[in-house]
Amino acid sequence: MALRVAIVGGGLGGLAAALFLRAVGAEASVYEQASELHEVGAGIVVSPNMVRPLARLGLAAALPSFAVRLEEAWEFRRWEDGRVLFSQTMGSECERLYGAPCYVAHRCDLLALFQSALPASQLHLDHRCTSVLDDGASVQLTFARRDGSGVCVAADLVIGADGIHSVIRDAIAPKVDARFSGLCAFRCLVPAERAPEMALRPVQSVWLGPKRHFVHYPISGGRFVNVVAIVPAGEWRTESWTAKGEVSDMKREFAGWDARVHQLIDSATDTKRWALYDRTPLERWTSGRISLLGDSAHAMLPFFGQGAAQAVEDASALAECLGGVGRDSAPAALLRYEDIRRPRANQVQLMSRGREIRNHLPDGPEQEQRDRDFAQGDPLRQSAWLYGHGQDSAATGS
Repeated sequence: MALRVAIVGGGLGGLAAALFLRAVGAEASVYEQASELHEVGAGIVVSPNMVRPLARLGLAAALPSFAVRLEEAWEFRRWEDGRVLFSQTMGSECERLYGAPCYVAHRCDLLALFQSALPASQLHLDHRCTSVLDDGASVQLTFARRDGSGVCVAADLVIGADGIHSVIRDAIAPKVDARFSGLCAFRCLVPAERAPEMALRPVQSVWLGPKRHFVHYPISGGRFVNVVAIVPAGEWRTESWTAKGEVSDMKREFAGWDARVHQLIDSATDTKRWALYDRTPLERWTSGRISLLGDSAHAMLPFFGQGAAQAVEDASALAECLGGVGRDSAPAALLRYEDIRRPRANQVQLMSRGREIRNHLPDGPEQEQRDRDFAQGDPLRQSAWLYGHGQDSAATGS
């Protein structure tokens, strides 16, 4: 009999887990508390270490229909005049090094792709998890629905993919307090017809300045420009991707910056704002028949653009460990999955901390040295530890 796996959380990580598990013969069902499946947030980097696993599912071929392939991976600019500090052509060189291109996409487009590949019968909306109990032989889940009714589900295994405020994590792992970075992020989407021409190029542009930085790149087939502005948080402490911010507040944060930054901000009609927190790496992800995946296991700051990619890596590794496994040996397979994934995810999680310090240097000798270092760098090859993960070393050029 096929292994029954209940996945709590219908975001990118949860749906990816269901798809990979179904590909190895497991009976994987997703339970999502929202009554309609939609991904909050906006732009996302779909890096080569995410594209390659999606190719194994047959999904990567659809990426060009909505995602924008980065031809120049990075372009760093100076805050006050837009002077290019460093740029690097990516395109075919990325494919040569890592076996896949790098895209940027709207989260909702990627989520729709995943959902289209999952049978509708395996996605259960309006299911908010209220309790989880591992009795040794199976796991009992209880869900509440908006009409006041309850639903009970039994599964051989449960995977918590329910995000930074995970109910499943709290049930099996010691409580880990959120660590506040002192920063917050503004996010907005600008229609392409309103955006300055330079923002429409297939480039991820990063403007660096004192105490803040500003990122933009096109998404949704070039119909929108995704904007992310990282600034000191002040009194803002709300950790929510749906909290409303004010465009005027974002504009004030960039007083004195290049006119093109302000043109892009002025083109936005609304923005979201959230405080940036992460968590200290967990000492364990697994307890008996329950384990974690994605942000529920390793919530990280966004400075490497690896949150979703690490969740997809989790999903792929989970399926490899559970493929062909019976229900009696499934708990041991979950421990193997954790042994494979936790060191890698912890490394990315910790390296994402402190990256903003270098980005936010005040003008002066340290900033000037940083800019010289950029000019001499090779970020594409220096990212082999991220982008080349799982490849043969000869293919990565390392």
